[in-house]
Amino acid sequence: MKIAYSDVDINLNMDGVSFSVPNIIFERFTRTIPSHSHGEGCFEIHYIPFGYGRLKANGRFYDITPNTLYVTGPHIEHAQFPLSHDPMQEYCVYLKTRKITQKTASPILNTFMSTPFWFGKDNHGIHALMKQMFRELEYKYTGYQKQVELLLAQLIIYIVRNYDNKRHVRDDLSPGNLVDSNSIIIEEYFLYEYASLSLNDLADRLKLSPRQTQRLIWKYYGKSFQQKKADARMSVASILLRDKDRSIAFIADELGYSSPEHFSSAFRKYYKMSPSEFRKLAVNPPGF
Repeated sequence: MKIAYSDVDINLNMDGVSFSVPNIIFERFTRTIPSHSHGEGCFEIHYIPFGYGRLKANGRFYDITPNTLYVTGPHIEHAQFPLSHDPMQEYCVYLKTRKITQKTASPILNTFMSTPFWFGKDNHGIHALMKQMFRELEYKYTGYQKQVELLLAQLIIYIVRNYDNKRHVRDDLSPGNLVDSNSIIIEEYFLYEYASLSLNDLADRLKLSPRQTQRLIWKYYGKSFQQKKADARMSVASILLRDKDRSIAFIADELGYSSPEHFSSAFRKYYKMSPSEFRKLAVNPPGF
């Protein structure tokens, strides 16, 4: 189940900082989200009211349980994978900095924008706020856009209240470089469709030629389509291999490879070891 609002004109202006909000999503996860990051000035707010999973952020693993809140800011590599028996359900709000009109924003915005990553439990009622936001977006009551903007401002305040007050805060902010809507299409394509990635298919979605699409990917990521494809698949593979109950053949099929041998060859080329060797190290790391 996925409810996504990406076609509403929501813009948040708060204490001299202007944000666009291209994505507001609620989703029950049934598959792994591979490792990815967002550009300068971009923040993703994740709130999990129900279910369980794991987060990998900057190389470290975190257990996701009900009432988990985490924020991933610019350039934070993160991947998510649900527990099969009770997969997590997640609210996700994606913010992009559009403009900063003051040299120094308020303490609230300073703290929010200078905290690139935070993981913990919510203690300020974010679940109720998220439900209200989705009711406004679903029923489109009179003035719903302004109401959603107010709820988003309140969400940022609640997030900052959850942060450790002793956390270091930068005094100066740098305006973020915007990525346009094409970057959202590209990111979601690699995140959700890693088993069937096709340059021509992505080009069709972007309404560009394959050559233009290749150039766009290189502009955003400094990588070719094939490199991004390998990154997406291998990120998921590294997570699935930690589950001893999943066979190599199952993982190969899950990732869209034609055979276990083809998957093993690609995995060895990427990680310089076989899937079995990787699994042995991941499940039984040296020194344990």
